[in-house]
Amino acid sequence: MWYRLLKFVLIGPVLRILGRPKVEGLHHVPKNGPVIIAANHLAAIDSLYLALVLPRRITFLAKSQYFDEPGWRGRINRWVMTATGQVRVDRSGGSASADALAAAVGILESGGVWGIHPEGTRSPDGRVYRGRTGVIRVAMRTGAPVVPVALSGTDRVNRRGRRLLRFGKVRIVFGAPRTFLPVDRDAVRTATDDLMAELAMRSGRRYVDCYAAHFRTESA
Repeated sequence: MWYRLLKFVLIGPVLRILGRPKVEGLHHVPKNGPVIIAANHLAAIDSLYLALVLPRRITFLAKSQYFDEPGWRGRINRWVMTATGQVRVDRSGGSASADALAAAVGILESGGVWGIHPEGTRSPDGRVYRGRTGVIRVAMRTGAPVVPVALSGTDRVNRRGRRLLRFGKVRIVFGAPRTFLPVDRDAVRTATDDLMAELAMRSGRRYVDCYAAHFRTESA
């Protein structure tokens, strides 16, 4: 109930007014059965725009910080995450990463839609960065198709470092679904790189062959 209320009444209409989203290729998303939505990551509201335009309910693995943030903003984030059924995960690495992938497998095995930003964090400068291999490993394990999604303009609506949203023009392009058969570890890396190259091509942005988190660290 809360998911639909947020999408159609409380948050969705505001996002439509602010971003005037233009959607292409939505027919590529299967109407039922498990599917992985893999998108580039420009802004904190990327997941909200994906939930807005997809006719099916989408679930993301939300980092635990969104549930633990103090103050009024933390309470709002925690309520939104819980109300929309987002899955809390620890992203500290090691066994926590395995738990996160297991949670993703669970979403897909129940026939759901799992949303992921393979870059792992927001792009620091709008370019598309190297992807984490979890999306391909989960796809190989479950057989779920991966639908690449290119986002543009969300970083104008939700500018980094600013709390207030602004007017902009959001474009969301869904590509044809791709399936991945279980193969060796080298092929997992290659398949992930190919996926990120497609996201860069569809979004009209340059691809950078390093992790976004590393880029921020080296540029600091």
